[in-house]
Amino acid sequence: MVDPLTGDVYHRTFVWPIAGLVAQRLEEGRSISQEQRQAELQRHRCEVTGLKAAYQHVLKVVNADQPHADVYQQVLAFVRTRRRSRTPRILLLGPPGSGKSHQARLLSQKYKMVDVCCGRLLRSVAADGSAVGEEIQSYLDVGRPVPDSLVLQVLEERLSRVDCSCRGWILHGFPCDLQQAKSLQEIHPPNRVFFLELTDEVCVERISLRATDPVSGQRFHAVTRPAPSSEVQNRLKTRPEDNTHSVTHTLSQHRTHTAALQCVYPHAGRIDADQDPHSVFESLESRLTAD
Repeated sequence: MVDPLTGDVYHRTFVWPIAGLVAQRLEEGRSISQEQRQAELQRHRCEVTGLKAAYQHVLKVVNADQPHADVYQQVLAFVRTRRRSRTPRILLLGPPGSGKSHQARLLSQKYKMVDVCCGRLLRSVAADGSAVGEEIQSYLDVGRPVPDSLVLQVLEERLSRVDCSCRGWILHGFPCDLQQAKSLQEIHPPNRVFFLELTDEVCVERISLRATDPVSGQRFHAVTRPAPSSEVQNRLKTRPEDNTHSVTHTLSQHRTHTAALQCVYPHAGRIDADQDPHSVFESLESRLTAD
C-alpha cells in the first residue's frame, strides 16, 4: 500500500501506519507480474555475492525475516559501533626525497589500503589509450605539468572506486599548492594528513641515490629500496630531473607552498623523516592507531 501524498510504502501485515488518517488514504501500490518479480529476484541473487565481497570490510548481514522494528534495532546498533571507525583517507606530504612513496607502500602492504601515487596514476591513464589519457600524454611528452583540471578528474575517478571506498587510500604526489589542496578538499577530503619533514641537504643527498630501471619502469634507491639483482642494478639509469640543480629548484618551489598547505591542514601530524624508513613507519603507525 502507498501513501499518495508522501510516496511512503506500507504493508498490510508487517508495516501499517499508526495514524488513522494516513491509513484511510492508502492506495494499492504498483504491481508487477510474477515473471517480473522472479526476474528481479534472480538478478539480485546474481549480484549479491559480488556486492558482499565489495563491502566486506563494512558489512553487517541482518536477517530480515523478523519484525521491522527488530531489523531497525540491529542496524542501528551496528551503525553506532562503527561510527568512529572511519575508512582511512591518508595524505602524505613532504619534499622530494622524504620517503612518501616508500611509506605509502609499507602502509598499503600492512593495512591493505590503496596506494595512490599521483604521478604513477597519470602515467597509467596516459598509457590506456583513452581520450583523457591522450590529452595527459601530450603534456608528458613535452615535459609540461598536467593541468589541475585533468589531474583532479583522474584522481576523482580513482578515489571513487570500490577498493578505495572500502579499504581506504594513501595519496601522495598531490596536492602541491594551496589551490590543489582546496580542490582536493571539495572532492575527496583526507581524514589523516602527515608532513614528512626533511632538510634540503638530506633531500638532495637522498635523491642523488635514486635510479630507474628502463625495462620495468620501477624506481629503486641505493639505501631504502635497492635493486633486486645485479642484472637490474647494472641497467639502472638516473633521471635528468634528479640532478642537483633540478632538485634544488624543485625544493625551492616546495618550500614556497609548504606554509599554505600547513594552513589547509592545521591538525596534520609532523613526522621526522631524517631517520631510517622503519622508524618513520613506526612513527606513522603509532599516530594512525592512536585515535
